[in-house]
Amino acid sequence: MKEREITALEAALGYHFRRRAVIEQAVTHSSQAREQEAQQAAEAKYQVSDNEQLEFLGDAVLSLVTSEELFQRFPQFREGELSKLRAHLVSERHLIQVAQQLELGHYLRLGRGEEKSGGRGKTALLVDALEAILAAVYLDGGLEAARQFVVHYIVAPELERMEREGGALPLTDFKSALQEALQGFQRSRRSKAGRVCRSRAGFDQKERRTGRCPTSADVPGFTLEGGWRSGGKGIARG
Repeated sequence: MKEREITALEAALGYHFRRRAVIEQAVTHSSQAREQEAQQAAEAKYQVSDNEQLEFLGDAVLSLVTSEELFQRFPQFREGELSKLRAHLVSERHLIQVAQQLELGHYLRLGRGEEKSGGRGKTALLVDALEAILAAVYLDGGLEAARQFVVHYIVAPELERMEREGGALPLTDFKSALQEALQGFQRSRRSKAGRVCRSRAGFDQKERRTGRCPTSADVPGFTLEGGWRSGGKGIARG
């Protein structure tokens, strides 16, 4: 990586690296590293570092700093609210916007194949590079430097945007959304099955022995829409 490229990247990041090797590694994709190794195959154990390990570290630093910042900013929020907000801030959907604003694609070191396939514009490569650069800042300047980077570029601008637009949170935490949907579905299922049970004059012989109310799973003829399928084999109408 040329000196002027490093200087330009430092200017974009607002951070000066004392250890130039760490920022060069942060922008080196595995395709470039393996290509260089192949060119030096005659040299035993020749190895070029790529940014995959730095990406791993950067992901952890990002989660820690974001969690701490949200904890400090929103003491009134419950754990679930903080988790959803953090999930958005560290999501690929948000981080790609940060990477594009910093124009990180210009600084990536790619192999020829990745270069030809448009690697400088690929979301995965740009987000990985952003996390690797965060790790480089952490290793070079410590946690406080990494915290300033995360807050300045990743957390604060997005929180300000959300506040301006009324606090709407994009649906990026699909895992939490799915869990909530399933919980709502299960509550509805239990409620409707319970209403059916209460509306019956009594249980059949099996339910009389167990004392348990039949659910929709126990009654093949029952549907969650609140009725009975014709021809069902469950409890007969009274």
